[in-house]
Amino acid sequence: MTNDQRHGSRWQGRSRMTRPVEILVRALAVGAGFGAATSLVNALSNSYADLESRAYTTSGWSIAEIMSVLLDSGWAWAGLAVAVGWLVTHAGESRPTALAQGGAAAGALALLAATAAYSIVDTIRSGGQFPWYESEPPLWWVAGVVFGAPLGAVGACVKRSGAIGLLARLTVPVGAAVQMVVLPPGRNEVIETIGKTIVWTAAAASIGFIVVRFLLVERRRRSLAAAESP
Repeated sequence: MTNDQRHGSRWQGRSRMTRPVEILVRALAVGAGFGAATSLVNALSNSYADLESRAYTTSGWSIAEIMSVLLDSGWAWAGLAVAVGWLVTHAGESRPTALAQGGAAAGALALLAATAAYSIVDTIRSGGQFPWYESEPPLWWVAGVVFGAPLGAVGACVKRSGAIGLLARLTVPVGAAVQMVVLPPGRNEVIETIGKTIVWTAAAASIGFIVVRFLLVERRRRSLAAAESP
């Protein structure tokens, strides 16, 4: 074995050893940041809400409250798991099993970290004396694993080409648009309308961009294949 081969083998070994640590650090950091930010935005939203006013209760809104209903919604938390699954995926990796496993682990860890950070910040803000992990129902911890793992695996497929990559990239915008129909955000009709308008506009723009880019890439790929064929 040459020195270059030994060096390459040693580098690959180190890469395999540090890979789980990289996934762990990235997933925990991004998840914790998202959870803490969501709790703080919720607190800011509550500080602007005058719920003793009937007019504000039925039609009032604020930018902070719009941010709150967008961040603290199912599609956003699902998008976190997908985004982290994509973030920890290396473009050079080609084994589908390894991609799915890394993405699944990252998605679950990110949602667990987000739930923990959300609970800790909420406990600190409320001055609660109870253990911070009791501020959230056990259901959310279970959901972090049950939904985080498959969503993270979806995120790991975002960089793939073909139909699988296309479906993975469409997961978040399509899911967000569907939630606006099934479970729109907001405590009154005005906030609900604003929230739906923002999400539907962003989802439509994202879906259009993703589909058009996919079609252009596929057409370019077919043109190159046709030019290279005898």
